[in-house]
Amino acid sequence: MDKNTFTGLFLIMAIIAGSIYFLKPSEADLKKEREVQHQDSLKKAGAAVAAAAAKTTPKFDTAKTAKVDSALLKMPFGAASVGKEEFVTIGNKELLIKLSTHGGKVASVELKNYKTFDKKPLVLFSGDNNQFGLKFAAGVANINTNNYYFTPSAKELNIAEKDSGSVTMRLSYSPTQYIDYIYSLKGDGFKLGLTIKPTGLDGVIANSSTINLNWATSLRKQEKDIKMERQYSTVYYYNTDGDADYLSEGKDDQKSISDKKMAWVAFKQHFFSNVLIAKGGITKTDIAVATDFNDTTDVKQMKADLSLSRGTDGSLPLEFYFGPNRFNTLKDQGHDLDKLVNLGWGPLKYINRFAVLPVFNFLNKFNWNYGLIILVLTVLLKLVLSPLTYKSYLSMAKMRVLKPEMDEIKAKVGEDNPTLLQQEYLKLYKKAGVNPLGGCLPLLIQMPIVIAFFRFFPSLFELRGESFLWMHDLSTYDSVIKFAPIAFLGGVNHISLMCLLMTISTLIYTYFNNQISGATGQMKYIGYITPLIFLFTLNSYPAGLNYYYFLANMFTFLQQYLIKFMVDDKKIHAQIQENKKKPEDTKKKKSGFGAKMEEMMRQQQQIQANKNKKS
Repeated sequence: MDKNTFTGLFLIMAIIAGSIYFLKPSEADLKKEREVQHQDSLKKAGAAVAAAAAKTTPKFDTAKTAKVDSALLKMPFGAASVGKEEFVTIGNKELLIKLSTHGGKVASVELKNYKTFDKKPLVLFSGDNNQFGLKFAAGVANINTNNYYFTPSAKELNIAEKDSGSVTMRLSYSPTQYIDYIYSLKGDGFKLGLTIKPTGLDGVIANSSTINLNWATSLRKQEKDIKMERQYSTVYYYNTDGDADYLSEGKDDQKSISDKKMAWVAFKQHFFSNVLIAKGGITKTDIAVATDFNDTTDVKQMKADLSLSRGTDGSLPLEFYFGPNRFNTLKDQGHDLDKLVNLGWGPLKYINRFAVLPVFNFLNKFNWNYGLIILVLTVLLKLVLSPLTYKSYLSMAKMRVLKPEMDEIKAKVGEDNPTLLQQEYLKLYKKAGVNPLGGCLPLLIQMPIVIAFFRFFPSLFELRGESFLWMHDLSTYDSVIKFAPIAFLGGVNHISLMCLLMTISTLIYTYFNNQISGATGQMKYIGYITPLIFLFTLNSYPAGLNYYYFLANMFTFLQQYLIKFMVDDKKIHAQIQENKKKPEDTKKKKSGFGAKMEEMMRQQQQIQANKNKKS
């Protein structure tokens, strides 16, 4: 591989690494920008809505008990504006749900079969930041049901002991006029049904084919690294045309959508999601996500204002999904919820979706430790890519054999005229029958697969809480060495042993690759920069990802060791000399790329010659 080719390959790798690390602003700039974005987003996403509600909704005391204002009681739903908050607990094999009489909403959700990183009960959300209410006009007042008290039909319901069950939360306007929230739950599964059914309120609620719903919550920290958890948490949405999208994962964001009908909106965390499925569709969607970086317990605040299509009887058929972001589990729910698992963009998504994931699922059936599954997955991948590895090694060996002749050309032509030098190199390649890009192209073909794993492992729910060797959780970093946070390194407070091993193996791989390619001078050392960049970039990434990269390096060493016995430099040199003796018409036709390169060289040489004549 010549100097320019090697430089091109290195630049591709450096751009990828540099865009991840070096283009990142300083921690001070990030903090300042986040605070500004957070304040702006909160004002736009939440404060404006709250202020509007405050102006149009009757003010009342929402404490446990409140004094009754006679004027307030005359307002629509006035009797329900005061009361005492109580909870109704419903549960099945997977879920433990608390319904609040204040707003009739889901107050908290606990996933019974999962724990947080520190082995505490895994509660998706709870507290006053959780809001869920219909917004509509009733007479002269604008109502938000989140602020009123409902009457429950039961105090507790353990549906795990039954096939299914339901609880009704009722907001009364009069004995014959009310709104029912009918919650239904099966004995197992992660779905909670909700049918909102107004009765006798045609003369009270403004007649409309849609009704507005406000849904907002703060998602609680579940994982060891809140920074990484925030990086993979945001609002997702899916329209009835089958397209899924999401708000920014890295900054505060908001969006209004009215040109397409939505099927569901999800408040997605790294490994768990809260999804609201509207069976009648969502005609208008206003969504927002914000982060309070001073809060170490909440990951992000998420908000959705939705215009829902009502049924012929005025009801709203809805459904919640509260559960893990495991691809197969989401796929079983229907509604294309598996699109919540972000497997990358463009070709990376298809590599992960149709190649890596099926193989992983097949290996998972054997109930092996996930460290062993990653090992076998790496071996299979290396076997599939072994023809490309062999071709790359062979091409680099040919370039290494040609290097003495290239050095002679360089000494003869000199470095003052790079255009002529490259043209002479191309002539040598043509005579020898060597493709100078032969060693790079196989590596470039493999690069999308390497990058695809960069998205696959962080999104893989199955690794969560799974241990291997000294790594207690393959879904996050292994912090074998800990120290005080280092500000100029973005607050890094640990060194991941697996990341360190991966970096060392990459440096060794670079060393041996230089031996194979015959790189000298600056080119001999320039390849060592990228592994050092990745040491800092991947230090906080999942141990499973670094483990895979480490294994990939190890098996590449093994492949090259075996290939070395199959490639003889003397035979390659003899073949090159035979190629030189062949007439031009018996050699392979020059590729379009090669012809263009040679034509460019001729043009550049002509331009240089004209300049020399003028001077």
